[in-house]
Amino acid sequence: MFDRILVANDGSAGGEKALSAALELAKRLGVELSMVSVEETPRFPATIDEIEEDRAAAAGLFDEAHAKAKADARAMGVLLETHIVAGHPVPAIAEFVKDGRYDLLIVGFMGHSQLYNRLIGGTTDRLVEIAPCKVLVVK
Repeated sequence: MFDRILVANDGSAGGEKALSAALELAKRLGVELSMVSVEETPRFPATIDEIEEDRAAAAGLFDEAHAKAKADARAMGVLLETHIVAGHPVPAIAEFVKDGRYDLLIVGFMGHSQLYNRLIGGTTDRLVEIAPCKVLVVK
């Protein structure tokens, strides 16, 4: 069914739900699982110091999320490979999916207000639109 599964996890509650579902599915299918987190790059960098502060904060968040994910995977007997990429979340994840030839992307649902979704759209919505594979959204 699925041979290469990728879960996107930013350490949020939605990301954790996606990880939990991904681990369960990988275990049932007997396949390895990969996880990606995106270190967001600012659209308009102000100073090098601000960029370094943002990078350090993201690294701390991702270190914790990746350590927890690895521990959860070990406890379930699932092989997990983790990655951190830089960029803007939607294109960075879509490119990672394409380059890694994943056949399933699992993402968490991030609830925003209806106004926000109408004006800007959510990361999950845009990934469903542009990901070059099947996408499972976990609520």
